[in-house]
Amino acid sequence: STDGGRNLSLDSILMGLPMSDPTAWATAMNNLGMAPMGMTGQPLLPDFDPALGMMTGIPPINPMMPGLGIVPPPIPPDMPAVKEIIHCKSCTLFPPNPHLPPPATRERPPGCKTVFVGGLPENGTEQIIMEVFEQCGEVIAIRKSKKNFCHIRFAEEFMVDKALYLSGYRIRLGSSTDKKDTGRLHVDFAQARDDLYEWECRQRMLAREERHRRRLAEERFRPPSPPPVVHYSDHECSVVAEKLKDDTKFSEAIQTLLTWIERGEVNRRTANNFYSMIQSANSHIRRLVNEKAAHEKEMEEAKEKFKLALSGILVQFEQIVAVYHSASKQKAWDHFTKAQRKNISVWCKQAEEIRNIHNDELMGIRREEEMEMSDEEIEDPSEMKETEESALVSQVEALKEENDSLRWQLDAYRNEVELLKQEQGKATRDEDTTKEQQLKLLQQALQGMQK
Repeated sequence: STDGGRNLSLDSILMGLPMSDPTAWATAMNNLGMAPMGMTGQPLLPDFDPALGMMTGIPPINPMMPGLGIVPPPIPPDMPAVKEIIHCKSCTLFPPNPHLPPPATRERPPGCKTVFVGGLPENGTEQIIMEVFEQCGEVIAIRKSKKNFCHIRFAEEFMVDKALYLSGYRIRLGSSTDKKDTGRLHVDFAQARDDLYEWECRQRMLAREERHRRRLAEERFRPPSPPPVVHYSDHECSVVAEKLKDDTKFSEAIQTLLTWIERGEVNRRTANNFYSMIQSANSHIRRLVNEKAAHEKEMEEAKEKFKLALSGILVQFEQIVAVYHSASKQKAWDHFTKAQRKNISVWCKQAEEIRNIHNDELMGIRREEEMEMSDEEIEDPSEMKETEESALVSQVEALKEENDSLRWQLDAYRNEVELLKQEQGKATRDEDTTKEQQLKLLQQALQGMQK
C-alpha cells in the first residue's frame, strides 16, 4: 500500500468502481490480479468463488488470462502495474505515468481509517468526492476544506488501502478541460484521534481476551479445591454415620468427622452420636488389616512367580553358555573362521555376564527369603525381654519364700540345741564335741540352702 499499488494484497484492492467500458475495467482488474467486477459490483465471472482465491492465495481465473492456467506467470517486482482509465458518472480518472516513481506516503498510524486527499479540482464538490471514494468502502464522514483537499473517514481499515490505489490519478470533471475542473489526486494516511482511540480500545479488548484465555488455561490445569465441609446437624450426622459404614465413602466421611471434632461440635448433647461415629471408624481398622493381608498375599505370589520365571530364564542362559563352551573346544573350534571365533568369544562373554547378573539377583531373592524366615523364628526381642523379666520376678519371689522357711527351720533347730544343752549339761566331752560337730554340719547345710 505504500508504493502506490505495486504490492497490494488481494483482499485490500477489491474495488468495484462503476465504468462505462466493462472491457477496460476488466483489463485494469486483471492487471492487478483481482476478480473482475461489473458496474453493479457483480463479478464478471459468475462461477468464480472469491473465498477460494482468498483462502488459497491463488489468483482467480479471469477472461483476459491466456489458456486456463490457474497460476499466471510471475510478474517481476520492478515492473509497474498498469493502471487503466476509470470512468465515473460525473468525472473521469486518468492513470498516472507508469514510469514515474510511486507517490510518497507517510508512516501508517495504528488503526488508521482516515485518508487525506489532496489535489482536488477547485470545482469539486462533496458529492463528486463521495462518488469517487464510496466505491472503496463505506464512508463515515467527509471533512472538505475550502482549499483543494479533504479528509475521508472509512468504516474499516482495509478500505484505506483501496483509497490509496487512486493516489496519482488525474481527475477531470465531465469533459471540461478548464483548469478548475482538473486536478491530480494525492491520497495519504491521515492521523485522527478517533482512529487512535478505537485502535487503543480494540487493543485493550484483545488484551482482556488474552488474559481471560490464559486464566482459563491456568484454571484447567489447577487441581480442584476440596468441597467445603457441611455444618453439623442431626441429619448430617446420620448421613455421615451411614457413610462411615460404606467402604467407598469412608474417606469422605472420616474427613467430615475430623472437621466437626476440630470445630468443637462435640458437647453433652452430641457426645453419644460422636462416640458411635468414632466406634464405626474403629471397626474400619479390621477391614484395612484384612486388605493389607490380601495385598501382602498378592505380593508374595508375585514374588514367587517372578522367582520361578527367573529360574527358568537362568536355566536357558546356562544352556546357551554351555553351547558357547562346547563350540570353543578344540574339536569344533578349529573349523570356524577367525571372524566367527571372535564373534563366538564375544557372545560367550556377554552371555556369561548376563547369566551372572541374573544368578546374583536370584541368589539375593533367596537370601532375603532365608533372612525373613530366620526373623520369624526369632521371637520379638521386646516380648523375650518381657518374658525374661516376668520369669526373674517369679524366681525371686520363690527364693524369698524358701529363704523364710529356712530361717524358721534354723530358729527351731537353735531352740532344740539350747534345750539339749540344758538337759544334758553333765554329758561327756566327746558327746559334746559330736553334737557340736553335728550342729556345725547342720548350720553349714542350712547356710548352703540359704545361699
